[in-house]
Amino acid sequence: MPFSFLIIASALYAVGGLFMKLSSGMSRPAPTVAFLTLFVGGAVFQALGMRRTDLVVSYIFVLGAEAVVAVMLSALYLHERYPPSRVAAILVILVGMLWLKRT
Repeated sequence: MPFSFLIIASALYAVGGLFMKLSSGMSRPAPTVAFLTLFVGGAVFQALGMRRTDLVVSYIFVLGAEAVVAVMLSALYLHERYPPSRVAAILVILVGMLWLKRT
């Protein structure tokens, strides 16, 4: 259960990051409210997920999972490019997440 909360937190942070980008430096009210709300929701779920996990494992897991979701959003929604070197870096993050989860 703690890791499901951490996954939800990661998704909320990543979607919040997308809305942060869409807010154009907080000059657009609706995306600004959306990203602030999503970040607060992410913090709540991260706090719930951290109750029964080590700080370092849960924190790095959230950062890594958030990065993976952000990559998917940026590729699908923003049409950003991913050359092989970026893909390799993302794979390193995934391996690190899985390694931490196993320890």
